Amino acid sequence: MNPKKVREIFLRFKKANANPTTELIYHSHFELLVAVILSAQATDKSVNIATKSLFAIANTPEKILKLGETGLKKYISSIGLYNAKAANIIKMCRLLIEQFGSRVPETREALESLPGVGRKTANVILNTCFKQPVIAVDTHIFRVANRIGLAHGKTPLAVEKQLMEVIPKEFLHDAHHWLILHGRYVCTARKPKCPECLIRDLCEYKHKTK
Repeated sequence: MNPKKVREIFLRFKKANANPTTELIYHSHFELLVAVILSAQATDKSVNIATKSLFAIANTPEKILKLGETGLKKYISSIGLYNAKAANIIKMCRLLIEQFGSRVPETREALESLPGVGRKTANVILNTCFKQPVIAVDTHIFRVANRIGLAHGKTPLAVEKQLMEVIPKEFLHDAHHWLILHGRYVCTARKPKCPECLIRDLCEYKHKTK
């Protein structure tokens, strides 16, 4: 996709939604970190339902650690893979307390040293909490980027690297959220809603829906 077309795509995204953000509900960096860990292979809606009750009684590393793994599971049992997530979150809380003074670290290396935190989760935190111009390639972004022609990669990392190269710097911080929202509500997996797509004329997808 040529640079002129890429720029026009993001100009339209910005015009339609000047301040995009995550749909996860949180009130601190720590709450977002927990929510993002829980969101793996789960919907933001299901995570928000679980964390509403959880964060009302435990919203710091110390409080969640005090709950223990069994206590934490009671709050997140409606979320997929909750056993593994509970184990990771408890370990993560312990490390935050012992190594980072209970504060969410601001570097990729430090974030990825935490249990349950991979590159995608680290990128979400770096972008949303610390305003760094990075892109967390989830299933939505991976699909949208390949489908519309923004990037062509067989792995999330390959797509991430291409997006970082082709997206103009002025749009990089918000690109993560625009692409996720576009994939979640318009450029959906099974039947993209091409007739209502604001970038339909710029998209290079060959099988547009009518």
